[in-house]
Amino acid sequence: MAEKNILANPASLGLMGFGMTTVLLNIHNAGFFAIGSMILAMGIFYGGLAQIFAGILEYKKGNTFGVTAFTSYGLFWLSFVGILVIPALIPSVTAPGDTAMGWYLFMWGLFTGLMFISTLKKPKALQFVFGSLTILFWLLALGHFLQNPDITRIAGYEGIICGLSAIYLAMAEVINETYGKIILPVGGSTIK
Repeated sequence: MAEKNILANPASLGLMGFGMTTVLLNIHNAGFFAIGSMILAMGIFYGGLAQIFAGILEYKKGNTFGVTAFTSYGLFWLSFVGILVIPALIPSVTAPGDTAMGWYLFMWGLFTGLMFISTLKKPKALQFVFGSLTILFWLLALGHFLQNPDITRIAGYEGIICGLSAIYLAMAEVINETYGKIILPVGGSTIK
């Protein structure tokens, strides 16, 4: 007789950590407020640590996609905060210039685009999160490469949509599981 899986789905935690932090950072990118301790704290604790925790729990469930995505993006947030904070803490360390930051964001876009390929066998809502995140990273990279704040502002609006899509998927997972039926459609079976 097969053992019943009684583990909770950690994807909702990871998606909320990603989604809320992404929305807040991209409200900044869209030009509504300066980056500050609120975004940095979200990047460390909810976008960073919560996603790493979700990734570790996905490992326990045997979900290679989940562990790779959540752990990687959790570490993205921690590295992003580090890029902003370390130069202020250690005067001999300089902040990256636009070209370097462009490459940092481009590589995250490349990683996300490759992860998107795996979402083609997953719910449409997850495909949207990863597709829009790939576009977000590459728009941000382009904004840095061209030193064009208008592209970064456009990326900010696109990033708000991306983050909101992750929040929707997280809440769909929670609400659908709670009610035992599809209340919020995700365009396929639930995330495994």
